[in-house]
Amino acid sequence: MTDWTEKYRPSSLSELRGNDKAVKQVREWATTWDDHGEAIVLYGSPGIGKTSAAHALAADMGWETVELNASDQRTADVIERYAGRAANNATLGGSSGGDDTGGRQLVILDEADNIHGNYDRGGKSAVTKLVKEAGQPVVLIANEYYDMSRGLRNATQSVEFRDVGKRSIVPVLRDICRKEGIEFDTDALDRIAEQNSGDLRGAVNDLQAIADGRDHLTLEDVITGDRDRSMDIFPFLDLVLKEGTSAQEALQASYDVDDTPDDLTKWIEDNMLKVYDTDEAVRAYDHLADADVWLGRVWASQNYSYWRYAGDNLSAGVAAARDGTKGGWTRWGRPQFYHSTSNTADEVVRSIAERGGFSMDTARRAVLPYLSAMTHHCKPRDLTVEMAAAYEFEEAHVSFVTGSGETTNKVQSVVEDAEELRAERMEEHSGGAFAGVAPSTEAENAEAAADESDDGQTSLADAGGTADESDEADDERDADPDAAEEDDGQSGLSDFM
Repeated sequence: MTDWTEKYRPSSLSELRGNDKAVKQVREWATTWDDHGEAIVLYGSPGIGKTSAAHALAADMGWETVELNASDQRTADVIERYAGRAANNATLGGSSGGDDTGGRQLVILDEADNIHGNYDRGGKSAVTKLVKEAGQPVVLIANEYYDMSRGLRNATQSVEFRDVGKRSIVPVLRDICRKEGIEFDTDALDRIAEQNSGDLRGAVNDLQAIADGRDHLTLEDVITGDRDRSMDIFPFLDLVLKEGTSAQEALQASYDVDDTPDDLTKWIEDNMLKVYDTDEAVRAYDHLADADVWLGRVWASQNYSYWRYAGDNLSAGVAAARDGTKGGWTRWGRPQFYHSTSNTADEVVRSIAERGGFSMDTARRAVLPYLSAMTHHCKPRDLTVEMAAAYEFEEAHVSFVTGSGETTNKVQSVVEDAEELRAERMEEHSGGAFAGVAPSTEAENAEAAADESDDGQTSLADAGGTADESDEADDERDADPDAAEEDDGQSGLSDFM
């Protein structure tokens, strides 16, 4: 059976439903591509028409398409050989493009925010190189814009696609039913649109599944044919912390979320204070503490039936602690020490473990929380710079530890100062290796070599210094114990251990 999402994919931008502003921006990008030559990122939730817009654009412009999606291997080598060649060489039809826009080809890279790990080794840098050097238009498709590297974001234009509203989804479902010869009740299509919450592709898939074998679609058909849909974490947070009408409703929602109770506890705890006042938070923390007790019993006994009691407290208990509903929109954030889809958390923990000489688990559980507490929002700044220098952190790492935005001037300036601090200390402790000191005499070399055999340290003579300088440095360390701590290149680390 033909997939209706492919069968009825829009063949022109004019056929796309919803996102009129985004469609206008995409069309303008394409018609002015000769002037700017930049790649573009189309980002937004899954199923709202990003990939369809890219193909429809190519059809409107008369461009051929070359697509590399998440199911393909996307190593640096593959991207350079496949997409890179397409973006820089002649089109599939043999045309070199030139000023004839109909001779161009559009390179489409789907899930550009999901290139990571050993499988896609080198893929991120290859994509950045691709968009900077491409001689053909390139469209990147992403769900999470800020999961892409800052370098890639800076090298591209971007257009946000928003969730498709019910009023835009229903006409699409109605058109498909008419083309398939299926009669329908309006409330049936309304129900399908509502339960898909802006996901047009999901709505079309639901329609096809429910209409299979039927020539008339009713609301009862939709209700009995509802697929088992799991709730995403953000709607769950909305329901528990803001919108739920009862504790029972919050409890039921906890059954529909894929995350386990220990993960849900982290999400609730990290986001609750964004909407709860002091009295509500006090009551809610009592329930979270009870949930934590039950989670402890799960790990101690390996009896996972206790999860239900943790779930009762983190959902129904926390919801019951709220006084009424909360209005407005809230940006929920990923818990700071929650497992991440990116490699940032592992990179941070690995740096801490390697520098401290202990296990990853110790770094994650015993050291990272203290670093975070001491450098919260990059305050005090001097200590944050010391930390970034000690562990050679980049913007993403500092942002992860401190909770500050990766792209803020504050984080970027901390990393810049940390790099300068590392450079200064490398020069200070290099023994003159970077100062252009004249070569030492043979006698000095011999004395320095003797010093090396005594203490096992690399001689200053090998680094371009003198034995006298070594003696002076030893005298200084004997006279001032604090100077010895500075000389070992570990200044500030004791503050973090």
